[in-house]
Formats: sequence, structure tokens, C-alpha cells
Amino acid sequence: MNDALLIAVSALDATLRLSAPLIFCAMAGVFSERSGIVDIGLEGKMLAGAFAAAATAAVTGSVWLGLFCALGVSVAMALLHGFACITHKGNQVVSGLAINILASGLTVALGIAWFQRGGQTPALEADARFAAITLPGADSVADLPIIGVVYSELLSGHNILVYMAFLSVPLTAWVLYNTRFGLRLRAVGENPQAVDTAGISVAWLRYRSVICAGLLCGLAGAYLSTAQNAAFLKDMSAGKGYIALAALIFGKWRPTQAMLACLLFGFLDALAARLQGVELPLIGEIPVQLMQALPYILTVILLAGFIGRAIAPKAIGIPYSKER
Repeated sequence: MNDALLIAVSALDATLRLSAPLIFCAMAGVFSERSGIVDIGLEGKMLAGAFAAAATAAVTGSVWLGLFCALGVSVAMALLHGFACITHKGNQVVSGLAINILASGLTVALGIAWFQRGGQTPALEADARFAAITLPGADSVADLPIIGVVYSELLSGHNILVYMAFLSVPLTAWVLYNTRFGLRLRAVGENPQAVDTAGISVAWLRYRSVICAGLLCGLAGAYLSTAQNAAFLKDMSAGKGYIALAALIFGKWRPTQAMLACLLFGFLDALAARLQGVELPLIGEIPVQLMQALPYILTVILLAGFIGRAIAPKAIGIPYSKER
């Protein structure tokens, strides 16, 4: 029983860690897409943030300065997306893909130019990474049955960005449903004409939404390179932005449901790591490649429409032109 509990807790612990960047990106997508701006560029903003965080932390030795730079770079790319889509009313999907391509190429080019490591950054020292946090009383209750193991092994021992990822969900929900900004944000994604008629700037609302998305993607990127890993690696986001987008659609553009979808993807990722090389009765050894592809296969299945009816904001992807 104890061994089974430890295995389950270990799998869930990995699920929480692997879900954190997905949750950040999904909440970023909630802000952007509920305001009417399609955000395919989640992947690129996260990747740019990861490079900025690792490069800054490697040079300065400060993980917090790295986080600040990740936020700044990600917001800058979000504003670039906003400039193309809001100010110049460009195609939002094309702009998002351009952000992804720009980030993928620029991070490698700058990495080679600055560090001469094939696009990677130097390995980060312990002080330049986010360390695990032991929650109060975790060591004292570790020997208690079930509760002690869950508290000390599952809930405790994560870095601060994991806790921030899960706190971002109720915070996003509160902003969306309990603040004036959230009410206007949801309205501009459904009926921007009505918002404009009320004397509220549609463009300014949408710019603030993409800024919020940029901040959250910056947190996701910083997590990848300074918490989950100890350096920036080429294309280390590995499609997580697209997976977060699938989770957002699966969750029908609602924060809590999107978080649950992210946990599902995180669990599959954790399961894939643990089943590699394991032989199962009647099946035999599962191919490593199949297990690694599981989260991406599920992404394709969900985006193909096997999620029930998901009603997007009515004005999403439609540039708004102020009536004269």
C-alpha cells in the first residue's frame, strides 16, 4: 500500500511540475482570446521568455533579474502581435505564426552569437535557478500515513513558479468575472461595437489583454529554463504553447476547465516518462516514441473536434474598425 501510494504521489508530483508552463500559457490565452485576439503566438512568447530568463540569469547570476527580463521580452512580443492585429488589423493567425517563427530563429541565432554553444546558454548555477520550497511543517508530518506523504511529497517541494501557476487560475477567474476590466474584456470579445458605443476604447482594452498574456507567457518561459531545467535549449518549448491552446479550447475558454485540461496533458507527459521501457501484461514493452508522442496525439484529437461543442467568443479573430 505504501509503495503504491508513493508511486501515485510521485506521478502526481510530476504532473504538477509538467503542467505549470501549460497553465501559465492557457491563462494567457484566456486573456487574449476572450478579448477577441487569436493567440497562436503563445509558443513563441514562451520560448523568447525562456531564452531571456536563462541568458540573463547566466550572465548576472540573478534568477529574479532573469524572470524580469523574460517578462519584458514576452510582453514586447505580445505588443508586436497587438500592433499587427489591433492597430493594423492584420490576420491574427498569420501574426501569431510569425511570432513563433521569429522566436524560434532569433533565440538560436542570439544564443550562438552570445554564448557559442550551438544556441544553448551556459548551465545555470544553483543561485541562478528557482529552488524548491519546503512548506511549513512538511518535515514534521512526513511520517504520518497518507496525509503526511501527500503534504510533504506532493504539495511541498515545488519551486515558487509552480505555486504561482496554480494561483494564476483563481486570479484569472476573479479578474474575468469580478472586476470591471474583466467584464469589459469579455464584452469586447463578444460585441466590440457595444463596447465602443459605451465610450470605451476597444483597442486599449485589447492591448491590455495581450499585455496580460505576455506576462503569463513570460512566467511560463522563465519556468522552463530556470526552474524545470538549468539552461536554455533550442526549441525547448517543444509545442507546449500549442498544447496550452488545445487545453484552452478543450476548457471552452474558461480558466478552471482549461487548468484541468492542462493537468490531463501534464499527467500524460508524466506517464510517458514512467512507462518508457516498461513491459505490460499482454502488451509487452511500449515503444518509447509512442509514449513521447501521447500528449501531441491527444492535442490533435482534441483540436480535430472530439471535445463537444466549444463556442468561441463571437468576435474572436475579427479586426474591429471603429464606425464613423
